[in-house]
Amino acid sequence: MYDRKYPGGRIVKARFKDGVEEFVTYAMSQDIVKSEGGIRCPCIKCMCGSIESVENVKAHLEKVGFMNDYYVWKHHGEREPMNINIEFDVNTDVSSSGAQAECGNFGRMQEMVGDALGVNMSYEGGGQEEIIPNNKALKFYAMMEEVNKPLYEGASDSKLSMCVRLLAAKSNWNVPEDCLEFFSKMMLDATPVKDNMPTSYYDASRLVSKLGLQVKKIDCCVNGCMLFYDNEFGTNDGALEECKFCNAPRYQVRNSDIHRKQKKVSVKSMFYLPIIPRLQRLFASMKTASQMTWHYYNKTNSNVMRHPCDGFAWEHFDTMHPDFAQDPRNVRLGLCSDGFTLCIQASATPYSCWPVIVTPYNLPPDMCMTKPYMFLSCIIPGPSNPTDGIDVYLQPLIDDLKRLWIGELTYDIARKENFTMRAALMWTINDFPAYGMLSGWSTHGKLACPHCMEHTKSFNLKNGGKASWFDCHRRFLPANHQFRKKKNLFKLDTTETDGPPPKITSYDVFHKLR
Repeated sequence: MYDRKYPGGRIVKARFKDGVEEFVTYAMSQDIVKSEGGIRCPCIKCMCGSIESVENVKAHLEKVGFMNDYYVWKHHGEREPMNINIEFDVNTDVSSSGAQAECGNFGRMQEMVGDALGVNMSYEGGGQEEIIPNNKALKFYAMMEEVNKPLYEGASDSKLSMCVRLLAAKSNWNVPEDCLEFFSKMMLDATPVKDNMPTSYYDASRLVSKLGLQVKKIDCCVNGCMLFYDNEFGTNDGALEECKFCNAPRYQVRNSDIHRKQKKVSVKSMFYLPIIPRLQRLFASMKTASQMTWHYYNKTNSNVMRHPCDGFAWEHFDTMHPDFAQDPRNVRLGLCSDGFTLCIQASATPYSCWPVIVTPYNLPPDMCMTKPYMFLSCIIPGPSNPTDGIDVYLQPLIDDLKRLWIGELTYDIARKENFTMRAALMWTINDFPAYGMLSGWSTHGKLACPHCMEHTKSFNLKNGGKASWFDCHRRFLPANHQFRKKKNLFKLDTTETDGPPPKITSYDVFHKLR
C-alpha cells in the first residue's frame, strides 16, 4: 500500500490504484463509514481528519499516498489484532531522507513480524489445522518476537529498530564506530529504562546479525587460482595455507618474532552473502510470499512480453523440467555482474571490483527489478578484473545453486505450510566483455560473435588491423528489405544476399567443446 510510484518516476503504479479501489470498497461496506456519510481520508495531508467523497479520497491517495504506519484501517472499521504490536513506528521523528528509506525497509520487516506472530498465536485454537513452521522458521520468529518488544512502556521503538537505525546511520553517512559508541552511551544516559537499549555498536551489529542474513569472508589465492573453502561437494581446501596450483601463501608474512602469537591476516579475501536465507525470507512475509506465484497466475496469450514468464525460454524450461514447474513457488533467478572502479586516483592504478547480483523473477515486473529484491551475492576483489577465472570466485554461489536445485525446506506463510523450495538460474545479464568471462567464450578476434561463429563476415581494418563487424547486421534483415540493396549506405559497392547464420543447438555446442 506504500509502493505508489516507480523509482524516480511520476506515474502511479497500476497495483497501487487497484489497492486504493480495494480500500474504498472495503471502507464503503463498513457501518462506521455509512453512519458518517463519507470516508475519512487516510492520505498524508488529511490524516483521517476530514470526511471526503469517494472520488476525493482516490485523488488524494494517488497524489500523496497513505499516511505513515496505517497498516490496520482502524478508522474504517478494521480491528487491530490483539497479538501484534501495531503501534510500532520506525518512521517517527526521522528528518533525513536516507534514514527514512532505511526505516521504511524495516517497516516491511515489521510486517513480516506481524505475519509471523499471527501464525504462532493461531496454533492455540481455531478450527482450521495449520502446519507448524520448520525449526529454522520457528527460531527466527521467536527471536523476532523477543527483540521487537518496546524499549519501555509507551515507547514507539524496539531494541531491534534502534539497532537497525544505528547501522543505517553508519551505512548512509559513513559514521565512524567511535561516533556510534558515543551516540549509544548518550541514549543510555537519557533513557529512563536501560535494559533494552543497545549498549554499543558491537551489541547492535550482533543483534541484527541474528536475523540470519550473514556474510561469509572467504580467503582467496592472490592470483585467483582457488578459494580456501570447504563444501559437501568434494572441496576440502579450507585448511590449506598455500595455493595448491601456484604455491602462493595464504597469509601475509610478517617480520615480527615468530614465537609471538598473532592473528593471521589473509593476503586476499572475498565476501559472499548466502542467497538461500534471503530467498526463504521472501516466503516469511505475507507481502512477498503471495507474490512469489504471480508468474503462474498472470500468464497471457498476447504477443506482448510483459515479463520473462511470457517468453519462449520460460516455456521451454517448464517443458524440459516438469517436476520443477509443477510448484509455482520454485524460484527462477537471473544473475548480473559487471566491474566498477571504487575510486579513481591520478597517481595510482585504479582498483576494479566485481559485484554479482541475483534477482528472483517470480515477482511481478514492478517488484522484481527494484532495489529490495536485487540480492548482492558476491563481491569479487580486484585490483583487476577476474577474466576467465571468475568461476573460481563464483564457487560458493554455485554450491548454493546446487543445494537449491535439490531443495531447501522453507515455510510459506501465505499457505501456512512447509514446502521444499527449489531454484534455478535461468539468465545472466551482462555486457559483452562480462559475457565472455561468465560463459568462457572468447569475445576477442574475428570469431567473437557466439551466433555467427565460423559463418561470420567480420574483417580486419586496413590500417589499424583490428577486427570489425561493420555491416554484419544486414544479413539478419528480411529478404525483401530495402537496406539489402543499398550499395552506398554501408560497405561501398556491396549488396547483401545471404541469410542469417544457421542456429546451433545446445548439443552442437557441447560437441564443439569436447
